[in-house]
Amino acid sequence: MKKESSHDKMRVSFDLDEVLFVSPDTHKTEKPLPLILGRIYKERLRLGTVELINSLQKMGYEVWVYTSSYRSQRYIRHLFGLYGVKFDGIINAQRHLAEVQRDRKQMLPQKVPSMYRISLHVDDESVICSLGRQYGFEAYQLDAQDDDWKEKVIARAEEIKKRNVSAGH
Repeated sequence: MKKESSHDKMRVSFDLDEVLFVSPDTHKTEKPLPLILGRIYKERLRLGTVELINSLQKMGYEVWVYTSSYRSQRYIRHLFGLYGVKFDGIINAQRHLAEVQRDRKQMLPQKVPSMYRISLHVDDESVICSLGRQYGFEAYQLDAQDDDWKEKVIARAEEIKKRNVSAGH
């Protein structure tokens, strides 16, 4: 039996703002960090974020962040690390501009997950989600409070994985 390499793993990425980072006024959230850390890391995680990311990784998926924000990779890694979450990759605005947009004359979208072999990208912006077919990635649009979001994301990832396996990818 062939050993699965990291190249064989399907990648799922998440936007941060309005997807993993949400307002407690409009969404259910994870418990806030203790006081001093909560002053440094003001963002609140959507309830179920930790469980979903850890579940996806246990199922054999690589989980990435793909954000158009300028938060540093170190900041993102440390904040999620406080919740016990370790991402397989992080793409922020700086990395996207350096590696995807580069010196191209034509402006590319804020996110092009296919450039990083990401098969499923979860985002709140309909414009990003609508570009999937054109740029070769699948998207799941998530914004409003949804108690079943974890199950829906896993189901979508499994659907794409099955389709890719049957297509021989």
